[in-house]
Amino acid sequence: MTKSLNIVFFGTPDFAKASLEAIFKSHHKIVGVVTAPDKASGRGMKLTPSPVKVFAEQENLKLFQPEKLRNPEFLESVRNLNADVFVVVAFRMMPQVLFSIPRLGTFNLHGSLLPDYRGAAPINFAVINGETKSGVTTFFINEKIDEGHILLQAETNILPEDNAGTLHDKLMEIGANLVVETLNGLSENTIKEKPQPEKENPKTAYKIFKDDLKIDWNQSSEKVHNFVRGMSPYPTAFTILKIGDEEKSLKIFKGHFELESHSRETGDFEISKNEFKFYTKDGIYYPEDVQIQGKKRMPIKDFLNGIQNFEDYKK
Repeated sequence: MTKSLNIVFFGTPDFAKASLEAIFKSHHKIVGVVTAPDKASGRGMKLTPSPVKVFAEQENLKLFQPEKLRNPEFLESVRNLNADVFVVVAFRMMPQVLFSIPRLGTFNLHGSLLPDYRGAAPINFAVINGETKSGVTTFFINEKIDEGHILLQAETNILPEDNAGTLHDKLMEIGANLVVETLNGLSENTIKEKPQPEKENPKTAYKIFKDDLKIDWNQSSEKVHNFVRGMSPYPTAFTILKIGDEEKSLKIFKGHFELESHSRETGDFEISKNEFKFYTKDGIYYPEDVQIQGKKRMPIKDFLNGIQNFEDYKK
């Protein structure tokens, strides 16, 4: 058996929790867990703990929730844990004064095959760009975001029916396994870190804002389709409909397209009791799973059945 390493784990969402669980089940020892402060959410703005915090408390792991990572008391507490390595999964940017503490360094799990898709939303952009392969990378953190030396990588296929949500779950699972594999390799000194390959134009995965979610119907049908997949189920692509005198956003979670020449303007749509279709640059896109502003998410059939006057719907 490989030598057990002492680990401080940094992470917040479910994607991180899977790796924390995998380490916990391994022979390595978690000496501390660092996660984000509880966040106010829901109608009552109740403070909600992160998935990582929930697991850490359930297993009685030493927990930290610093507001600032440069806080001297927090840094001193972490130093006193005498960790061999820090593991970072879906956490915020770390200052050098923190990531340089452990003797073996600090490594991060990233949801792409680096150097492509550096940035905040690698899973979304892999699907948006119509990739057929994705993967995860463990790499040593340095001062530059997502540019440190690669330790290990693992690949998976992106299937036509995948969206950002299903790809997230695949990468979460293979990522958790890769984290433990990386810890084993560091313990045995069998991993040779290597610089990231030089690419002239690596694909990027910048942070997604609300304005980025609006569907551009001037694109090809395939690009619209991949955009919807890549934003589903979260943060969700949308378009604007005029209903009577009111503008409402329509979120689209799923759909399909047909290539077809037409003389309609892009973004035009037709809506009836049996069908809802949008005209794209080179065809027609049919939403299958939607949510109109102010209502819950529903299949397109239920959405159409709930409309009383189709004449009210305009571009």
